[in-house]
Amino acid sequence: MAFDGITTKLITYELQNSILDGKINKVYEPNKNEILLGIYANGKNFALNICIDSNSYRIHLTTHSKPNPLNAPNFCMLLRKHLLGYKIKSISSKSDLERIVQIELEGYNELNDLTTKYLIIELMGKHSNIILLNNNFFIIDSLRHLDTFSNSYRDILPAREYVYPENSKKSFYNVNSFDIFNKLVLENNVTNLTNFLVNYFTGFSKNFIKNVILQCNINNSNFSKEDLTNLYEYLCKILNNLNTNTVSLKSYTNENDKLDYTVDVSIKESNLDCNFFIDDFYYEKEQNSNFISYRNNLLKLISHVLKKYDDRLKNINTKLKECNNKNIYKLYGELITANLYKIPKFYNSDKIELENYYDNNNLIKIPLNKKYSPNINAKHYFKKYNKLKNALQIVSVQKAETENELNYIDSIIFEIELASSTKEIQEILDEISENLIKNKVSQKKKNTKNSKKKKQEKQYSPLHFNIDNFDVYVGKNNKENDWLTFTFANKNDIWLHTKDIQGSHVIIKTLGLNISDDTLVKCAKLAVEHSKAKLSSNVPVDYCKVQYVKKPNSAKPGMVIFTNNKTISVTSCQ
Repeated sequence: MAFDGITTKLITYELQNSILDGKINKVYEPNKNEILLGIYANGKNFALNICIDSNSYRIHLTTHSKPNPLNAPNFCMLLRKHLLGYKIKSISSKSDLERIVQIELEGYNELNDLTTKYLIIELMGKHSNIILLNNNFFIIDSLRHLDTFSNSYRDILPAREYVYPENSKKSFYNVNSFDIFNKLVLENNVTNLTNFLVNYFTGFSKNFIKNVILQCNINNSNFSKEDLTNLYEYLCKILNNLNTNTVSLKSYTNENDKLDYTVDVSIKESNLDCNFFIDDFYYEKEQNSNFISYRNNLLKLISHVLKKYDDRLKNINTKLKECNNKNIYKLYGELITANLYKIPKFYNSDKIELENYYDNNNLIKIPLNKKYSPNINAKHYFKKYNKLKNALQIVSVQKAETENELNYIDSIIFEIELASSTKEIQEILDEISENLIKNKVSQKKKNTKNSKKKKQEKQYSPLHFNIDNFDVYVGKNNKENDWLTFTFANKNDIWLHTKDIQGSHVIIKTLGLNISDDTLVKCAKLAVEHSKAKLSSNVPVDYCKVQYVKKPNSAKPGMVIFTNNKTISVTSCQ
């Protein structure tokens, strides 16, 4: 549900009963679309969040802190200059359910004269704005500047008189009886109630009307006079009680399986129910949006790195294929050298046929460079053979290193798929910044002691389960896997991991007790659930004591070797 006129009215009513006469003592601008006002009222500190983002415009009290820039933006500084120390004298929204909130403020200016100022919050999608006015309703400044030259029908600029936005829709409050409502429906030949109510009356969002029609059990396109009566009475019941404690907000899952909210006729549990409902709803929405954005950006970064290593592996395989033909060049050199006495001194051709004494003296055609003598051609072949022989050793090492990098990238992709919060995504980004993307000078020159100290101070929170009275822990990323296995676990604890499949490290804290086969199978299923094979059956899982798990020198995070292990095959519980 959009932050419509109904929600604006509910929020404003609660603000009137909570922060009236409160003093503004803080002003922050966390980002270009938000203003936070710190308010001290009735012996309590409140934070009023005003957001004009086109997709999540709103006003409400908030309990969620947000990071602020080190240097305050210009509009934030202006608000601090004009509003700090001012008291809130009134908060109101327009009576016709327009999404405009007006906050009247009173305080003393720099000349110690009592003055009045107004903060206008316009919540109108992409046209949303925050505007500061003086006592004569002239604009001091606004978060967004608009003028008629940029296709705006009014000027929102300093020193201009403020004009309320135009609205061609009608107010439902002017419909004083059902007869008038019924007449409007008949005159407009309404075939879709939702579209008519949203387009004709101000303050109604589409989701709000859809839920009202659903509550009244009305067919949207095939309705009777009795249905219209029920609809009119229900809308009147909501609108006439917006300034009471009998209308609240509730969440539900919409037709797209997404969490949404709507108006509910029910008694509020507290005087700020709607404010904190909106606060939590949009906070969770922003967290999910930020998480998806961070995850997609990281996947894009990883896919770029993955392509680079894939291309490198293709080039290495091409080189290896060429190196595998090195013996043919050695053969060509030997045969030319062995038959030099038979070849004319001034032989000039691009090929030569010689007997191959390695193949029953069958004739073999050997390509030649006509620029050089057969002897020089033989030397070139020996040189190419030696070059490919040396290259084979180097390229073989490069292939192993590249395959290790690709295996590590595969584990990073698995981590990203497993991540469920922006914090976990940030941890993965920190990991690849240290181990995969090595273009930051500060990271290259990092002090070893400081690095160790930082590792000790790092707080990890692996997933925790209780299986048959044993504490079982599962790592969420490569660094946490290393910490879990080599720092947190004892040498007699049990370590589990899916065999040759990307997955999390699983640790069973044994406390010196024996683990039954049944418990081991349950923990192995847990390892499968937190691996890439979670939807597969008969997945092999390796397990051994932690003391047999080792980390090779210079190995990437999460990469280990182990011995004395056993393997069991299990199927995920999913």
